[in-house]
Amino acid sequence: MTKLKIGIVGAGASGYFAAIHAAGPDTEVTILEKTSKSLSKVKISGGGRCNVTHAAFEVSKLVKNYPRGEKFLKKVFQHFSVKNTVDWFESRSVPLKVESDGRMFPVSDQSQSVIDALQKEANHLGIKLMFNFGLESINVEKGQFKIQSKDKTLVFDRLIVCTGGSPKVDGFNFLQKLGHSINPPVPSLFTFNTPQEPIRQLMGISVPDAHVRLEGTKMSYRGPLLITHWGISGPAVLKLSAFGAQWLYEKNYKAKAHIRWNHEWTEESLISNLQNFKNQHPKKKIAGNPLFGLPQRLWLHLTEKSEIFPDSIWQNIAKKQFHKLVQNLFCYIVTIEGKTTFKEEFVTAGGVKLEEVNPETMESKLINGLFFAGEVLDIDGITGGFNFQAAWSTGYLAGKNAKH
Repeated sequence: MTKLKIGIVGAGASGYFAAIHAAGPDTEVTILEKTSKSLSKVKISGGGRCNVTHAAFEVSKLVKNYPRGEKFLKKVFQHFSVKNTVDWFESRSVPLKVESDGRMFPVSDQSQSVIDALQKEANHLGIKLMFNFGLESINVEKGQFKIQSKDKTLVFDRLIVCTGGSPKVDGFNFLQKLGHSINPPVPSLFTFNTPQEPIRQLMGISVPDAHVRLEGTKMSYRGPLLITHWGISGPAVLKLSAFGAQWLYEKNYKAKAHIRWNHEWTEESLISNLQNFKNQHPKKKIAGNPLFGLPQRLWLHLTEKSEIFPDSIWQNIAKKQFHKLVQNLFCYIVTIEGKTTFKEEFVTAGGVKLEEVNPETMESKLINGLFFAGEVLDIDGITGGFNFQAAWSTGYLAGKNAKH
């Protein structure tokens, strides 16, 4: 009996996982990789520790972390969930641990543990790997896929595309030629550059639970915020950049962000707390005594911005200064002009339109035998292991269904 030939384009997380689940006694699986390395993103992710997944074990909670693809992934995750990911790696001697923010890493704190498990499984299943295979075209002929590189032509019965995201729409040309529609890629996960803002002088300062909102939208996020040489960063900003990726792209990365330095504050609670402090310590210097656990340098900056002199004491604060201080604590406005993308964590929003793919199988609705997995699809998660979880789940489904 001739074996079903399955080709997988891309040797990343989703490519390996698809290959492993497509392998079996009746299939011959080959991974085609354009570079000379496999799993390179796995290697460097999470600072070399590999953030395998996130401890969001309920699908309804998990899907909220995907700015694009939430409804589609709801169906995908019914087939392969976070628990399935944890079980898969742990049964292959890669125990995982949960960090305080929910991210899950190998206990070894080494991405190499994840790579070794995937490669060992692929070797055990007899999966072939072909490096330096620069894909030039795919043609469908008589229900088979003819894959062309500069010097090779290969033919497969099934094809799983796991090429990842691309910063330019040209990176999807080979799929557009097959008739698939592409949502043009735009960057996701980036810091907000604020070149004109004096806040940049406070680089290195962070607050643990800020609330950041994009002016003129309902888009906001809470979490740690970091002031950098470029502007503002940290999980709150990176996550907001993912949800606002398309909107910010259309605005040419020119916008305003409103910062509340502590997510829990209300305007009323701030006024009453400041008033109480003023009544109890009328002779204390305002600038010299940071309140609410804010870093000294940040508090000093907020008082300066509220036009409070360094030597002013609480009993002499004018109404206007008091209200400006409340404003700067509750709604500090920065002007965004541009972005800085993290090269090693590069994520794009955009890719193959989800309405052209079956979420139960990952098969193309346009071409029988063509499957997709990972970031080549118009799916992206915020930081925290969500992009890898989407890669494992879509890879699993694509591989499992390609062999039938």
